Amino acid sequence: MASLYRGLLLLLMALLPSAHGAAARARSKISAAFMFGDSTVDPGNNNDRLTEAKANFPPYGQDFPGGVATGRFSNGKVPGDMLVSRLGIKELLPPYLRNDLPLSELLTGVVFASGGSGYDPLTSIPSTATSSTGQLELFLEYKERLRALVGEEEMTRVISKGIYFTVMGANDLANNYFTIPLRRHQYDLPSYVKFLVSSAVNFTTILNEMGAKKIAIIGIAPIGCCPSQRALGSRECEPMRNQAANLFNSEIEKEIQRLDAEQNVRGSKFIYLDIYYNLLDLIQRPGFYGFKEVTEGCCGSTVLNAAIFIKNHPACPNAYDFIFWDIFHPTEKAYNIVVDKLFQQTMQYLM
Repeated sequence: MASLYRGLLLLLMALLPSAHGAAARARSKISAAFMFGDSTVDPGNNNDRLTEAKANFPPYGQDFPGGVATGRFSNGKVPGDMLVSRLGIKELLPPYLRNDLPLSELLTGVVFASGGSGYDPLTSIPSTATSSTGQLELFLEYKERLRALVGEEEMTRVISKGIYFTVMGANDLANNYFTIPLRRHQYDLPSYVKFLVSSAVNFTTILNEMGAKKIAIIGIAPIGCCPSQRALGSRECEPMRNQAANLFNSEIEKEIQRLDAEQNVRGSKFIYLDIYYNLLDLIQRPGFYGFKEVTEGCCGSTVLNAAIFIKNHPACPNAYDFIFWDIFHPTEKAYNIVVDKLFQQTMQYLM
């Protein structure tokens, strides 16, 4: 019996590494995760800003652990949380501007994203968001803060072994170009998209120069399908906004491939992650994914059904049926499905 027990134990020990090998090896190479972007990934950096783009009040967070409105623009967790959880780093990716952030959080990654931000510096002005340049400045501040706490060598390790995500562009199109006339007087749509792509490449290059080695650029979602962008009562997505998002995505993907080819020999890795077609699939085949409502937001569908305008207003009774939580942001369920798709399709190339 003893020999049988020892044999089973040895067999189990032999099997365990193969069961977790690939995932464990990938995770061991990633020290931390860092997120730059807009409200889709802002977990609360805008909470103390004088801005309408904040979500630290009900009904936001009604399905978050403990039912807490943390500043995440959804009913529950947002993509940054889901990404770090799947990478095995931690369960939630906190805002860098949270008060009393412990060292353990600083060592494993934070979010610099700000609701209302974009690649275009003008985009952040109406919402008084932290611009893309401002987010890079926060990252520089973070590096200095970490150096003071743990020393140069450990700071360098965390930065160089981390994984970086950037999610911007939707506000540039939806809340800037198509809403405020200034940029439309300066650029036709293809020219403005070219300007955004150039700005995104510049942002990515600077981030790389600041020490980031593994960078994922997430494209623009089909913004024309958001409740706020559809014609009132329409079941159809707004085509011009979707075409603009698609044009940006196709151009930035080429640029990211170019950067990857240039910098790969120096130990850097760049990838493009497609959110456009992954979210569009949910919108076009809602029943397949268990959704019942595509065009309406759980909190409503007018321009006043988002951010501070819905403070303490009741949401729908079952967010699980909805792709969109408010007029612009998906529900936790929709985000979960899209993040799963990203992992299945392309994340392995970054790890």
